[in-house]
Amino acid sequence: MCKPLRVSRAAIGWTALPNNALRPGRTEYNLWEGLQKELAGRRATAAFDTAQQSARDAELREISATFERYRASDFGRKLYLIQNSIFGVDRQTVACQIAKLRFFISLAIEQEATADRADNYGIRPLPNLETRFVAADTLRGLGGLNRELTGDRTRDLQRQLNENRERHFHATIRAYKLQYRAADQRLRVELADSLRLAGLAADHADKVAQWDPYDQNAAADWFDPGYMFGIREGFDVVLGNPPYVQLQREGGRLANLYRDAGFATFARTGDLYQLFYEKGGQLLKPGSGLLAYITSNSWLKAEYGKATRRWFAENHTPLKLLEMGKDVFANVIVDASILLARQGKSGAVGVAVDTDKLTDKAFPPAPELWGELRPEGEKPWLALSGLERSVLDKMESVGTPLKDWDLTIFRGVTTGCNDAFVIDTATKEALVAADPKSAEIIKPVLRGRDIQRYQAEWAGLWLIYSFQGIEIDGYPAIKTHLSLHRPELEKRTGGGRRDSTGKVFVPYQWYELQADYYRSGRYLDFAGEKLFWMDMSSVGRFAFSDEEVFCNDKAYVLTGSSLKYLCAILNSTLITWFMRDTALTTGMGLTQWKRFAVDRIPIPRISAAEQGPLVALVERILAAKAGDLRADPGELERELDVLVNGLYG
Repeated sequence: MCKPLRVSRAAIGWTALPNNALRPGRTEYNLWEGLQKELAGRRATAAFDTAQQSARDAELREISATFERYRASDFGRKLYLIQNSIFGVDRQTVACQIAKLRFFISLAIEQEATADRADNYGIRPLPNLETRFVAADTLRGLGGLNRELTGDRTRDLQRQLNENRERHFHATIRAYKLQYRAADQRLRVELADSLRLAGLAADHADKVAQWDPYDQNAAADWFDPGYMFGIREGFDVVLGNPPYVQLQREGGRLANLYRDAGFATFARTGDLYQLFYEKGGQLLKPGSGLLAYITSNSWLKAEYGKATRRWFAENHTPLKLLEMGKDVFANVIVDASILLARQGKSGAVGVAVDTDKLTDKAFPPAPELWGELRPEGEKPWLALSGLERSVLDKMESVGTPLKDWDLTIFRGVTTGCNDAFVIDTATKEALVAADPKSAEIIKPVLRGRDIQRYQAEWAGLWLIYSFQGIEIDGYPAIKTHLSLHRPELEKRTGGGRRDSTGKVFVPYQWYELQADYYRSGRYLDFAGEKLFWMDMSSVGRFAFSDEEVFCNDKAYVLTGSSLKYLCAILNSTLITWFMRDTALTTGMGLTQWKRFAVDRIPIPRISAAEQGPLVALVERILAAKAGDLRADPGELERELDVLVNGLYG
């Protein structure tokens, strides 16, 4: 006889997902009839434990009638699946209620009505689903509960609870439901007492006693599938569309809640759904369980996703990755992906596809459109075609990641209040006229939008470089100007830290910049040769500069040797392609040229002489733009693309 497939929905807010498990595939009615016989036999055995003969006889008649009417029907098939195979958990009680309603409707439409009014027109009462969909915090458990449930007494009480809850599942008379609920409460109290004696912490034992699955307005702040569902060997399938919430939002409330919950993939800058991935893996049956989640795809390439990618690569077998792009969910600007993975690490090779790249929008994509999926430690997971994969492999074999070059890279200055620290030329001249000493700390500044390819377009803006540690009284005009913005400046919390009491404090005065690089001496790099680049752009926007000019935190600064050669490589069409496939994108589709992504760009190390032709072309482009910032160096850039492609073979 077939063992029941156990499916868990780790966050059932998307209630259509667990309900889809009821959809028939190839219906084998003889198989369903056999399963129904097994179920009816178990129910009949349990019915004989009922003390009252009238209740026992009523239960046996109900079992017989249900078996006869639905032995080969979709109602019987669905009822069996709901009872034995489908379980759900969500923190929100309303999500559990909606899920149950969908199941009720799915069962109701399979009822076969008759003309017998005395028999309620043949319509059977629907099952009670309180113990199949529970409101609880999936991500938090009760330490030691599973260990203490191994004792003889606790195992016996757990068995009695499970049997009582199965009776409640089928109960159709209110008096019997109340009887089973009262028994449930009594058994929970006895179990909690037994667990205390076995060594479970008193507060944890209290939570076991207090968890009432029949209270539809309460949610537990913990979850345990063995105790709540009676399933300890793991689920065959775990489905999920977990919430997309940054852990550091609301002052890090969720990060603080789950940081000590034992997750190997926890990253304070990460997202809640990453913890659901790890929890889903823990819930799977060893060696065979399957996990299928739809989530944001950011973890596949983001810096905060490194631990999750490593965890999957080391512990599980990703089978399929489907990149779905935007517009999967209404009113949600996020690129979504679906991952199917098997519990345990094996030698199986997974496949991946990015539907945004496909001209053929048929779903699912044809097998020949899927490429190889390579989970390699912390490296990004990419959905590439065979041709794209070969190009990437070639680039990585020839080039050295930028992070391994002898370079310095840092983000621009952070003010925390641009209205105070970024001024126009008229304001700058007024400040200098009032106090000539002001000129010492007023510097030209670029915004991210000012940085174009090869050369920046300065917009005539200036930065008041009021560095941390400055003697502001020595710059009276500057102090008077900043005082006009003091209320906003004093509200800044960026870069803040918490003291021993948990209170946030900032390591700068109201008149100082939030991040300035003064103490490190790195601010001096703004005066020498450097490359600027904008952090969000559809193409590479790297600009060379050898003049003193600062930039804000919407751009990065790169200093070191071979800068014009690097400018050629990083502005090339090939590197733009590389970044589009390996870096994150914004909700509007722009590539995010964050440092951790740019660090991965493989660039060939060649001699100064070999760099010569590329450097010469960059200098011609810079000369053209020096005379006219709007000059179109298209032909020179095409020559550069040919040379860059040749470097990679």
